[in-house]
Amino acid sequence: MDIERHPGARSADGFLAGLQAGMLGTVWLLLWMGISAKFQGRSFWTAENLMASVFYGGAAIRNGLAWHTVPGLALYLSVYCLLGALFAMAVRDRLPRLRLLLLSLIFALAWYYASFHGLWEALSPLIGRLHVERSTVLGHLIYGTFLSRFPAYLDAARPAVESQPQPQLQPESEPAETPPPAAET
Repeated sequence: MDIERHPGARSADGFLAGLQAGMLGTVWLLLWMGISAKFQGRSFWTAENLMASVFYGGAAIRNGLAWHTVPGLALYLSVYCLLGALFAMAVRDRLPRLRLLLLSLIFALAWYYASFHGLWEALSPLIGRLHVERSTVLGHLIYGTFLSRFPAYLDAARPAVESQPQPQLQPESEPAETPPPAAET
């Protein structure tokens, strides 16, 4: 079955490619947030602890790695990987690289403003008050950059699907004429 003719396989491939790009982008986003927090004299785990305040309120705000950090990290990874998957499914591989990069950066910034100045602030006001806007915006630009790389993961998945042996139909050939039987003498 050809992948181009099977939209379900194509959607699943896009979803998985977006998950991969979203995961990689999230890891780099959080790495940037941790490094920038250290330069600001804060804990490397500040971003994850802030996100954990969705579940634990002010008790999650700690200086360093704690048990409350893990759900914050899981929330970041879950939400941002899912965003990557949805973005890849919506965009697919229909855009040139530069437009895709621009669109993914706009998407990441739009998500930042919608979530940090809306969603997260409503769920946990501490996030809106305590996050450092400049480094968080830059982190989202990093996320968007890695998100734009999802077609590379999509291309990596295609050869595996396309290289599977496909059954070949043999054209029917006319039966070969049999020579007439030799006459017995």
